[in-house]
Amino acid sequence: MKTLVTPEIKRVILRWTHLIAVIPLLGYVYGDPQEVVQYASAVRFFFVPAIMLTGYWMYAGFSVGVIGVALWLVTNHYFGSGTAILSQFALFATWKIWQKLRKHS
Repeated sequence: MKTLVTPEIKRVILRWTHLIAVIPLLGYVYGDPQEVVQYASAVRFFFVPAIMLTGYWMYAGFSVGVIGVALWLVTNHYFGSGTAILSQFALFATWKIWQKLRKHS
């Protein structure tokens, strides 16, 4: 049975979703502080996780993407954005170590 979504099509869809989701983030970063307050929650809790999911999915796979987004949302909610950023570094380092160990087994 032939699949409708080939790896190339999936990659194009993920890449464009990733790039389009960055547009509101750029508006948030470079916009007037009084204007961006109204959509700050949407950027924090929808667009940043969407960017992270598509980025991780393209680079490390869907499961790592879901873990990364869940880790981001939980740590950002309970411990703040600094800890959430550090958790992403920890996830990436753990994933790289796991890849190296799996390669040597």
